[in-house]
Amino acid sequence: MIYIESIKFNKDQLYIIDQTLLPLEKKYISIDNIEIACEAIINLRIRGAPAIGVMAALSAYVEIQRLFRINRISNIADFKENLQIILNKLGKTRPTAVNLFYAIDRISREVLENHYLTVEEAINHLKKVAISIYEEDKELCNRIGENGAKLIFDGANILTHCNTGSLATAGRGTALGAIYTAVEKGIKIHVYNTETRPLLQGARLTSFELAYANIPNTLITDNMVASLFANKKIDMVMVGADRIAKNGDTANKIGTYSIAILANYFNIPFYVLAPYTTIDKSIKTGSEIVIEQRKKEEVLRFLNCKSAPENIDVYNPAFDVTPSHLITAIITEEGIFRYPYNFE
Repeated sequence: MIYIESIKFNKDQLYIIDQTLLPLEKKYISIDNIEIACEAIINLRIRGAPAIGVMAALSAYVEIQRLFRINRISNIADFKENLQIILNKLGKTRPTAVNLFYAIDRISREVLENHYLTVEEAINHLKKVAISIYEEDKELCNRIGENGAKLIFDGANILTHCNTGSLATAGRGTALGAIYTAVEKGIKIHVYNTETRPLLQGARLTSFELAYANIPNTLITDNMVASLFANKKIDMVMVGADRIAKNGDTANKIGTYSIAILANYFNIPFYVLAPYTTIDKSIKTGSEIVIEQRKKEEVLRFLNCKSAPENIDVYNPAFDVTPSHLITAIITEEGIFRYPYNFE
């Protein structure tokens, strides 16, 4: 199945789809320096935990190359000092998506802590590690898709929330990746996807992906979920994750927790699909996950049109945390894990 590439890296040129323009315009923008990269992450031109991590790794290489070309790096000390500055800038963009910090930590460990004879050798090694993170995510998506597809039966109606496809990863996706894989195997399915307020990632991005792939789908508003469950229109829920604690507590797009509670009430399987890079083994429970608070304008406006009075308070967390006991299974590239979870 042909899917949309959210990230393109060719001949040292890095491009991403500007997801703020979808579905009206499919436009790739060039990531030429670290300021552009950080702005793209903060303003959701690229989003999805795996995609953020991959783009961060590749943008670190792009920026180092740029600095080397303009003679800002002349020795190994310059290389390591500038790379550390770059990683620090990337680490301040978004706090919840753990894949970003996986990429930063891996570059720190494999590149900054290494010894080199020449600057060229150091830069080539950084490129190798960044591309490895890029290619790894593609392979993880394929394996997650295979494992997740095992749970999907012919004729299944699947609810998904936010966007978990190729626009959220370097590959075919996590939850949507499983759906793509099932369709490739000849399994007939129908996807119900939520709008995902306030930024409409489900309406703008998931609907766009599903239409592109010719997969039958129905768009719903977020507050229709209980009605669908009550009328037995949903067989399972498949969502992604931005950070998973050791006990399985999962941070995902705001609204996921509500869906999990409803799924539990109506006895509908609730599945989380994510790569191992999303599991944060440094935290025991979801109470330790830092939840990003975003600007109030995202709620006060709808497609640049005012939708509420300007002088009101707004609470706008980007994510919520679903307790592990509400999650039927967590699917990674390693297999299908069921409650109780203990990721060591």
